[in-house]
Amino acid sequence: MSKKLLLGIVVVLLITNVASLLILNNKESVVLDDDDRTISSKEAVASIGNEEISYQQWIKALRSAYGKKQLKQMVDRTVVNELAEAEGIKINEKLIDRDVAFLITMQGVMTEDEAAKEEERLREEVIYRYKLQQLLAADASIPEEELKSFYDSYGKQYNFTASLQLSHILVDNMETAEKVYDELEQGASFDLLAEEYSQDDETKDTGGYLGYIYTSSQFLPSSYEELASEMDEHSYSKPFAADNGVAIIYLHRKLPSIEFTYDEIKPYMESELALQEMDQSLTADPLWEQLDIEWIYGE
Repeated sequence: MSKKLLLGIVVVLLITNVASLLILNNKESVVLDDDDRTISSKEAVASIGNEEISYQQWIKALRSAYGKKQLKQMVDRTVVNELAEAEGIKINEKLIDRDVAFLITMQGVMTEDEAAKEEERLREEVIYRYKLQQLLAADASIPEEELKSFYDSYGKQYNFTASLQLSHILVDNMETAEKVYDELEQGASFDLLAEEYSQDDETKDTGGYLGYIYTSSQFLPSSYEELASEMDEHSYSKPFAADNGVAIIYLHRKLPSIEFTYDEIKPYMESELALQEMDQSLTADPLWEQLDIEWIYGE
């Protein structure tokens, strides 16, 4: 890594926080976050009664608390990306999609914009992790018979089962359901209508939210799956007869199944097993010595 590049990273770090605070210290107008909100570096960032916290105090605290950790993460990523490019390491897109899908199912309800930003962030994290894994295990080798045995036993765990992220409003009769649907059409909130009308006591207080459900799950009514398969994401259905009433569902997300052949998953399975046998944690520290690195925190 060149000193010029590292110096650039240091300068950025010293004037940013983890929310990507972008500013040069001699400018008064400060871009606060990714939404381009601005503040003045000459004014207090908070006041508590007669006490104020200045912009300079805030930035100093950020550098003290997060400076070294954030800079190390930035250097780690640059090291991994440079070495992965030099080695021609490419990560299978299906694997990236599988990991992102799995991580997405651990999230709550998001808007389309929020989901897009989160998926972009997760993709970067997943790609970095697999590049790092491949680099750390580059010189290791696992016997073919051990790999095949492992795949036979655990290969299905690498697959992802199609999932639906749903909310619903469940009522006693079609008349009530039509009333709810009319209110939705007039712009009423699905969450608030669920709280008001739904007879599902387990979900009504959370806006009818059911979470992510595998399409193969016994807990997903077949009528829900059939209807959701024809719906667009971020849309609600018309009322329909359900097993225990009349329902309206809201489809937040629809995630398809992802399956791997032995040859597709083999390189990643091999590096994973190799790191286990090496007792090597997933850290970029051993890779630093492969590049010429200098940073403000020493060797």
